[in-house]
Amino acid sequence: MTRIGILGAGRVGANLAGKLSAAGHHVTLGVRNPEETATPAEGIGPGVSFADQRTTARTADIVINATPGGSTLDRLTDLRAELAGKILVDVSNATLDAGDGLPGALCYPGSSLAEQLQALLPDTRVVKTLNTMLFMVMTAPETLATPPTVYVSGDDEHAKKTVTGLLGDLGWQPAWIEDLGDITTARATEAMILVVPHILRRHGFQPFAVSLAR
Repeated sequence: MTRIGILGAGRVGANLAGKLSAAGHHVTLGVRNPEETATPAEGIGPGVSFADQRTTARTADIVINATPGGSTLDRLTDLRAELAGKILVDVSNATLDAGDGLPGALCYPGSSLAEQLQALLPDTRVVKTLNTMLFMVMTAPETLATPPTVYVSGDDEHAKKTVTGLLGDLGWQPAWIEDLGDITTARATEAMILVVPHILRRHGFQPFAVSLAR
C-alpha cells in the first residue's frame, strides 16, 4: 500500500482516487476546504480521506497533480517544501480557454507544464503521464474499442518505474505504456491536447485517447 495524495478533487482527481483506493492504496484528496467536504463525491468510495492540499502533499509518498493546468505552477511552487523528495505525477495540461470551455492554445509553447514544474521543484521527481485522454479512460482503458496508449516522461528512471506500477493498478497493460524518455518529451504529449477540442466539437464528450497504432 502506498500513500497517495491527489491535489484537485474535480472529475480527474475523484476518478483517480476511487480506482487507486480500490487497488489498495491509502488515498487522500487535497481540497481547499476539507471541512466543507461532508460526503465523498460519487464513485470515490469510502476509503478516500480529505485534507487541505498542504497536508495532502506533506503526508503522501506520491503526489498526483490534478489541478487546472493554467494555475498549477502557482499552486505547487507554494508547496515546494512539502513536495521535496516526493514523486509528483503530473496529469494536467496547461492551456488557455478557447472561449467555449474547451482547451485552447498552450500556456507554455516550446516547453511544457511538466518541464516548468521540474525546474521550479528541483528536489521533486516529476513524471508526466495520463494527459492524452479523457478522464474516464485514465481508470478504464480496457473500455475503448482499440488498445490505447499512455505516455510517460521523466528524468528519474526509478520514479517512472514506480509510476508505471500505478498505471498497472489503474488497468493499463504493459504493452500500452510508452516511455518517451526524459521530461522534455512531455512537450510532445502536452501538445496533443490541441487536437482534443476539435474531436469533442465533432463527436461530443465520448471516451477516447490519443494513441499509437502499430
